[in-house]
Amino acid sequence: QVQLVESGGGLVQPGGSLRLSCSLSGLTLDTFAIAWFRQAPGEEREGVLCLGSSGGTIYYTDSVKGRFTISGDKAKNMVYLQMNSLNPEDTGVYYCVARWNGRCSGDVRRWGQGTQVTVSS
Repeated sequence: QVQLVESGGGLVQPGGSLRLSCSLSGLTLDTFAIAWFRQAPGEEREGVLCLGSSGGTIYYTDSVKGRFTISGDKAKNMVYLQMNSLNPEDTGVYYCVARWNGRCSGDVRRWGQGTQVTVSS
């Protein structure tokens, strides 16, 4: 059964860093693209970054370029979101999601449960 479980969220000061993890079950990075989405309070859910099955990365929003990095570890079946230079606008619930056909534009296969990230002084 396909499952994705996020972890690593928490409270961090502006300018700080945080690393989120997504544990994958029932799928592999060779066959699915894994993306990170986030949802700020009162706002629509937006895509952040995506790791394709080819190993390439796609930015869904320019606002995280130069600050966020997505990576995968095939041996551990994990995907990570490294977030640096965080600002309060990065606050929200972060989700990882598996997408079909190894493509970042593929249909959604499964959502994770989400992990809260709060950037505040």
